[in-house]
Amino acid sequence: MEVRNAIEARRAYRSLDPVVITENLIKDLARSAGLAPSCFNYQPWRFVFVKDPDVLREVHGNLSKTNSWVERASMIVAVFSREDDDCKIRGRIYHQFDTGMAVGFLMLRATELGLVAHPFAGYREKGVTGILGIPEEYRLIALVAIGTKADTLHDVLTEDQKVTESERPERKPFGEFAYIDRVG
Repeated sequence: MEVRNAIEARRAYRSLDPVVITENLIKDLARSAGLAPSCFNYQPWRFVFVKDPDVLREVHGNLSKTNSWVERASMIVAVFSREDDDCKIRGRIYHQFDTGMAVGFLMLRATELGLVAHPFAGYREKGVTGILGIPEEYRLIALVAIGTKADTLHDVLTEDQKVTESERPERKPFGEFAYIDRVG
């Protein structure tokens, strides 16, 4: 798959079906994320790939109600980093930016493999970090649900979520987020 095709195909689907999670798949996704650029190559990102059904259930207990769709995912990737592991240049703190790029690489690789990698933020941070043993000095930036796109819409989705499953949400036009030479 061409990179452009993976970008076009990537969607944050919520109606998921299970997929077999292997150690090779985890290492493939981690390797792809690890190839992302970072300030001075510090690579501040950290990931916990959660596939054990018992641990997944514990994490599910810390999700917001509107994220019950995540319970159908085969794996959740916890993404975390800390400020001290990356550049701080003239007040600019890079760890979340660089970690976000690594997540983007992971998501594009998952898409290339025919998977859905849906990042989300509706969770109780302290609960999830405690379950997964993430040290206090790290910030849990996002969770990423991994599965395959279901052929049918699952009942756990809200009506709004069902709409976005069938059609890509509208994207902002060029002039609302991009400029040439100067803003405005």
